[in-house]
Amino acid sequence: MKKAKIVTSDEVNVQPFVLSDFIKDKAPGDTMVKVSKQELKSLAQTLGLTYDESQIVFAKKLLSAYLQRK
Repeated sequence: MKKAKIVTSDEVNVQPFVLSDFIKDKAPGDTMVKVSKQELKSLAQTLGLTYDESQIVFAKKLLSAYLQRK
């Protein structure tokens, strides 16, 4: 059985409760990720998809907006 130590109120350190001290930092995956045209072009070539410049620009804007929401 453990012994209990009796202390006076003067010996107790009182600090305000800060919720952020108990919350883990955001995961590194939550950081902003940018999508480049070059990455989209290489991905399309890898998948064997045909594309033109306007489609790449549209896909870049769409993916960037989607990633900003998360």
